[in-house]
Amino acid sequence: MSSAVTAPTSCNWPEWNETRPGRFTSIRKEILIDNRPESVWAAVRDVGAVHERLVPGFVVDTRLEDGARVVTFGNGLVARELIVDVDDAARRLAWAVVGSPRLTHHNASMQVVADGEGRSRVIWIADLLPDASAGTIAGMIEQGLAVMKKTLER
Repeated sequence: MSSAVTAPTSCNWPEWNETRPGRFTSIRKEILIDNRPESVWAAVRDVGAVHERLVPGFVVDTRLEDGARVVTFGNGLVARELIVDVDDAARRLAWAVVGSPRLTHHNASMQVVADGEGRSRVIWIADLLPDASAGTIAGMIEQGLAVMKKTLER
């Protein structure tokens, strides 16, 4: 598997901490997928079929609600994700986990870009608080990207 991983970064600016105690983390991970960007994007943008088209097994159920989806992961975690934007021109999906007992803030995006003939690069970025959750979230992103690669390269 070809992937580039950027380690989580944290912010501990004094002026930031005056209004927001604690640290935030930004995670960026990328993976190459041997499939056309149009095909990869079609699976990513299908926000209600993540468990069928994009990451089966990693996500076991997706239920659409008003402006959001409820995602059940294979490890048993359930997340309500507000769909912020589906940008077909940029091939970019943005979402935010809301109502999480573990996260006080979470926003993420996934973008599909061409990377050579018939190949795509998927870029997944997540920003979250508290940064104590970074290891867990980074691991889940890595696992999700691996399943995505396997699924979309069939």
